[in-house]
Amino acid sequence: MPSPSQVQDAITAHLAHFLKTVSAESAEYGPDAALFIDAAAHTLQGGKRLRARFCHSGWRAVARFADRGATESAALWDLCSALEIFQSAALVHDDLIDNSDTRRGRPAAHRALESDHRALEWAGDGEAFGRAAAILLGDLLVAWSDDLLEQSLFTHPNAHSVRLEYARMRRGVTTGQFLDIAEESAWRVNPDAEHADRALRVALLKSARYSIEQPLLLGALLAGADEAQQDALRAFGRPVGMAFQLRDDVLGVFGDESATGKPAGDDLREGKRTVLVALAREGLDAPARRLLDELLGDPQLSPDQVAALQATIRHSSALARVEEKITAYAQEADRALSGARLDNASVSELRELARAATVRTA
Repeated sequence: MPSPSQVQDAITAHLAHFLKTVSAESAEYGPDAALFIDAAAHTLQGGKRLRARFCHSGWRAVARFADRGATESAALWDLCSALEIFQSAALVHDDLIDNSDTRRGRPAAHRALESDHRALEWAGDGEAFGRAAAILLGDLLVAWSDDLLEQSLFTHPNAHSVRLEYARMRRGVTTGQFLDIAEESAWRVNPDAEHADRALRVALLKSARYSIEQPLLLGALLAGADEAQQDALRAFGRPVGMAFQLRDDVLGVFGDESATGKPAGDDLREGKRTVLVALAREGLDAPARRLLDELLGDPQLSPDQVAALQATIRHSSALARVEEKITAYAQEADRALSGARLDNASVSELRELARAATVRTA
């Protein structure tokens, strides 16, 4: 069983080779375009490579079940790398939508491009340039992701099923992202009793499927998974993805900046209407709920106000309830793999990956 670092190293090397090719082909565009290409490449540095690792494990679970001697092909690494590039595209646009200043402890892409504009002493508004350039940067990364996807599927016998799932992933993430920003406004006109379910739907579409379930399935489909194997992996991947996103919601409010790379309470300043917030509102009396609604989404929240909101959420029992949901999802996922027609060693690997995705501090 390969270690996480082995998969991460393989993806990093594969991406480096891809970027070298892209940079050579882009030389004719001139130095300003080189800045753009470099900015896109910079977004691919770091990260846990979680989607690539689930894709790789999904492939192994099916391929090694059919043939213990099956070895990773260039097509698999292309597919894994395509997912990592798609993730970078989503993060660039996500940070832009949320007005986030940092990502992984570094300036977010739109802020880095804004700094480039000022350093080069170009005319006009640096902030506006950074935002506009970041929109195009995310689009470029989506194009790169598609390039690698098609490279992986060239003449591949399972190309059709992989393309269908990848397309579903793209549509779902985009729709989920819209629902996420819509909920920051729509919550006001919807009954309080519906808020948690609406937040769960956003979590499923925006993150849970494309973070865990679909990378897992894409790797399995590349290996030729049959319907029963697909069903087992979906039944495992979806609850792991939900637990992963709920953990992300907790870290967005209570996370340590030194571990997450984002300021503590960032989701509170951004006004995220997460499951954690929906459950907090359920557990508060009317005056406390009004105060929470008033402060949530204020980008100027002070550290003291963030600490007060954190205490309010804890007092409401929302944090404990979310932790219970994370545990329940993890147990559901574990049960889904029992008796599945998958490689036994890969099943153990998947369970380890699930723990890494749901019990984490960053």
